[in-house]
Amino acid sequence: MGKTVFLFPGQGAQYPGMAKDLWDYSSKVKELFEVASESAKMDLKKLLFEGTEEELKATDKTQIAVTLANLSASTVLKENGVNAEGFAGFSLGEHSALYEAGIVKLQDLFVIVKVRGELMEKASRGLDSSSGNAGMAAVVGLSFEKAKEVLGGLENERIYLANYSSPTQVVLSGTADGLNKAEDAFKDAGARRFIRLKVSGPFHSPLLEDARKGLAELLSGIEYSDPVKAVYANVSGDRIKSGREAKDYCIRQVVSTVKWVTEEESILRDGFDTVYEVGPGKVLSGLWRSFNREIVCTPLGTVDAIKQILEG
Repeated sequence: MGKTVFLFPGQGAQYPGMAKDLWDYSSKVKELFEVASESAKMDLKKLLFEGTEEELKATDKTQIAVTLANLSASTVLKENGVNAEGFAGFSLGEHSALYEAGIVKLQDLFVIVKVRGELMEKASRGLDSSSGNAGMAAVVGLSFEKAKEVLGGLENERIYLANYSSPTQVVLSGTADGLNKAEDAFKDAGARRFIRLKVSGPFHSPLLEDARKGLAELLSGIEYSDPVKAVYANVSGDRIKSGREAKDYCIRQVVSTVKWVTEEESILRDGFDTVYEVGPGKVLSGLWRSFNREIVCTPLGTVDAIKQILEG
């Protein structure tokens, strides 16, 4: 028997109107929207279906919107008998995975991602300057080790390695000045592309220490149970063993590198052979393809995509 893993995307996957087809299709998704809106004290139906690209890009809006879209897709999959034995999520997506693995309660989840987004947005705006906004950039064409070597020559420039995304792609976080200097350095080192990402802050870097402290304070009052299914952590790249460990990783993740390739390696090591990207976009499917071409990661963020899987 094969084993299925759901991978949940994070910030950057959002787009206006996401999950509308899932909401139209499923009464359980409608109920999910109600729970999420009540927990977050926000009209999430209006945000997802009517929000502009610019509104959805703001971290304090993006995080709860993407989480809701992720769980809307997993809800429709489970309604149709497609279940998973394991879960992982990229950055913000890890919170969806923790919910599916039984670690956090649904009502707590939406409070966590809402406050996490607000804290990260506030910390990010405090780093903006006349040079521009702090943010992130993907570097294509260099290995993880080569990227670390280039960064070694940019000490004191407030630029950090945020994501180990694929064998040939990393993501950097930094101030506007830091990113400008890094672009020149990485192109000189042979990077094929340096792509500014549509996110509003320098996530997964020490620049967000204030957000880490705020999240630690919030989570001190929220229960994290031990996982009932396999779930993997960005910080370690390995399987999460307990609720206590999960909470610690959530706090550290805000300022730590996302070790996504290591996580993918752990998923394969544990025998998963059916891989679905559950949520908006196709980012994780692309990253998986650059990591492993023998097993396909299928994006299942829409009703049409889910129906194709069901019809086989």
